[in-house]
Amino acid sequence: MAHRMATRLEPRIGQAFVRSFSSSGRSTVCPSIGVIARRKGAIASTSSSTTIRSFSSVGQNETISDRETITRLLYSLASRKEVERYLRIFSAANKFAVLKNWLSVLSFLHRVGLYPIVLHGAGPQLNEILEKEGVEPDYIDGIRITDARTLRVARQVGRKVGIFCSRARPIPLGTFTASYLDKEKYGLVGKIEKVDKEPIESAIRAGCLPILTSLAETEDGQILNVNADVAASELSKVLEPLKIVYLNEKGGLFHGKTGELLETINLDEEYDDLMKQEWVKYGTKLKLREMKELLDHLPRSSSVAIISVDQLQKELFTDSGAGTLIRRGYKLYKHDNIESVGAERLRDLLKNNDEEIKGGRKSVAQFFSEISKNPYTIYGDEPFDVVAFVSRPEGEVPVLTKLVATRNGVLNSVNDNVWNQIRKDHKRLVWTAQADDENRAWHYERADGSFTRNGRSLFYYGIHDVSEVENVVKSLEEKARVERAYLPLRAPPSRATGTRAYSTSARSIASVGLHQQRRGYATAIERVRPLSATTSEPKRVALIGARGYTGQALVSILNKHPKLTLSHVSSRELAGKELPGYEKEAVRYSNIGVEEIKKLEQGRLDGPPPDAYIMALPNGVCKPFVEAVQEGGKNRPNGHATIVDLSADYRFEDEWTYGLPGQ
Repeated sequence: MAHRMATRLEPRIGQAFVRSFSSSGRSTVCPSIGVIARRKGAIASTSSSTTIRSFSSVGQNETISDRETITRLLYSLASRKEVERYLRIFSAANKFAVLKNWLSVLSFLHRVGLYPIVLHGAGPQLNEILEKEGVEPDYIDGIRITDARTLRVARQVGRKVGIFCSRARPIPLGTFTASYLDKEKYGLVGKIEKVDKEPIESAIRAGCLPILTSLAETEDGQILNVNADVAASELSKVLEPLKIVYLNEKGGLFHGKTGELLETINLDEEYDDLMKQEWVKYGTKLKLREMKELLDHLPRSSSVAIISVDQLQKELFTDSGAGTLIRRGYKLYKHDNIESVGAERLRDLLKNNDEEIKGGRKSVAQFFSEISKNPYTIYGDEPFDVVAFVSRPEGEVPVLTKLVATRNGVLNSVNDNVWNQIRKDHKRLVWTAQADDENRAWHYERADGSFTRNGRSLFYYGIHDVSEVENVVKSLEEKARVERAYLPLRAPPSRATGTRAYSTSARSIASVGLHQQRRGYATAIERVRPLSATTSEPKRVALIGARGYTGQALVSILNKHPKLTLSHVSSRELAGKELPGYEKEAVRYSNIGVEEIKKLEQGRLDGPPPDAYIMALPNGVCKPFVEAVQEGGKNRPNGHATIVDLSADYRFEDEWTYGLPGQ
C-alpha cells in the first residue's frame, strides 16, 4: 500500500504558537495558552510589595549555555525530528505563552525560549487564608460569593504572585475590564467585557514574564473577582492561540464507566453523543461545554489539552503529547462507492498526495479499477484532507489498500481520526508500508504484528493465532490482494538471496533445543513457527545502545508486552535520567559498558540478571558486549541470558539463529 502517513503529527510545538498582532502592527509569534489547575503552596508568606524585574543584559555565553543544556535535555525527551522542529520554531523572537497558576515551570519555559503569560487563580490559597480568618468560602453555581473581605484577601494573594521568578512582571490589574455578573446574587464578581493585551505585550517586549491575576476593573474603577478559567478563556479568544493547556491532578478526562483515559475528543464528531452519555455530568459536562464554546470562537486548528503538571513538557515538546486532547476536528464520512465521494475530488487528492501515483508507478484509473473488483469502503473527512480505502470481500480479512493525507490532515491529526473509525468498523485488518517509511513508528504502534521482507513491511491487527496469520498470508497471495513483494512467503531454494527481515539472536546451548541452533529465515513462514509460551513469569530485558527511532520503538514494544519488562537501558550521556515512554515502572538510564554487563550476568549489580539483552548497536561494535554476556553468565544455572543482536555482526554465524528470536 502506498500512502503518506505520520505519527500523531499534531505539532505539539507548532500548535503551541499563535499569530497575533501588537499595537504596532508587527506580527508576534505566541506559544500556547495554558490554563493550569490551582496548586497549594504556590504562595509563600512574604512581603506583599510588588517587585518588577526586567531582563538584565546577562552574558550571551549564559544564554548559549542554557540553550545547549536544554537542547541536550530535549534529545532525551523527544525524537530528533521533534527537537529539530522545536529549535527551528523557537529560534524566532517575541514568543509568549499563557499559563494559570503554576509558577515552578516558569524558569524552565523561559530557558527554552518561551515567555509564558501566567494567569494565577489562587483559589486554594485564597480559601486557606479565609479559613484562617474564620471566613467559610461560599459558592453558588460554582461561582465564589465575593464580599469586600474576600476581595481584600484576593488582592493580597495576587500581589504575592510572581515574586518567585526573577524575570516576572506582575500585572494585577489593567488587562480585564468587567461589569457586575449579578451584584445581588454573587457580590463583587465580574463578567469580563474587554481584554487589553497591551500590558502583556509591553512586558514581553521588555523581556519579562507577565503575571496576571483573576481580578478585573469596572469602567468606574471598582475591582471585581472573576473566574480564572473564564479569564483564561477570554484571553485565549483575544490571542487566538493554537494550543490551550489546562492542568488538573488526574492528567486528563477519563471515561466514567471504563476508567480509560480519553486521549482525543473531536467535538464536531463526538460532542452530541458524549453529552448524552450517562456518566457525562456535573463538572465533566460543564468542562466539555466550556471547551466547545471556547473552540467555536477560535480557528479550527486550535485545540485544548487537559494534562497534569508533570506532563507539561511532554505536551509542549513531543508529538505524542499527554493527557486528553480536545479539538473541533471535522465530521467524517464513509461511502461504499467512488461516485458518492466524487471521482474528480478523489483523483485530485491522490495525484497530489499519494506517493505511488505521484511517482508514476500506478495511475488513478488503474487504482480505481483494482479497488472496484471487491466490496470496499472509502473513509475521509469533510474538507477532504484524508482519504482511506478498505477492501473488504465477504468472509475475508479487510485490507487497507491506501491511506492518503494532505499536510493539513497530518498536522491536525485527521489521519488518526479516520484510523479510529476504521478500527471501529473492522476487528481485523492488514496493511502495508515501505520499511524505510519515515513514519514507520505510526504503523508499529497500531499493529499487533508485522513482517518485513526486501524493504517492505506487512502489518496486521486482530489476528493473534500464528496459524491464522499463515492462512491469511496464503489467501492474500492466492487472490493477489496484496503485492507479493510485501508477503512473508517461503524463501526461494537458493538462500543466497535471503534478506534480513528481523533481528538475529543467540541463546546459550543449555537453554534451547538443538533444532534451534540452525540458521533459519523469517521469510519462510511455513517452516518456522514461534514457540508456545513456556512460562507465565515476566522476563527482564536489558536494552543496550538503542537511540532515536529504534530505541523508541523497542521501549514502546516492551511497554505494551504482557510478559516482558525493561530492567536496564544504557546511555552514557543520559545516565541517571528517567526513561520517557515506559510506564510499567520508573526506569533510569545507566552507563552500561562491557564490565558492567559482566557484573550484571554475575549478579554483582542491583537486582537479578536480565533474561535477555537487546544489542541495538552499530555494525562492528557488538562483539565485546556479546563476549561479556557469555563470559559473565557462563556459571549461571541455565547459561547466559538470551542475546538479540540488531546489527549484522553475527548474521552468518552458525551458532546464531537468523530470523525471529526464539524460533
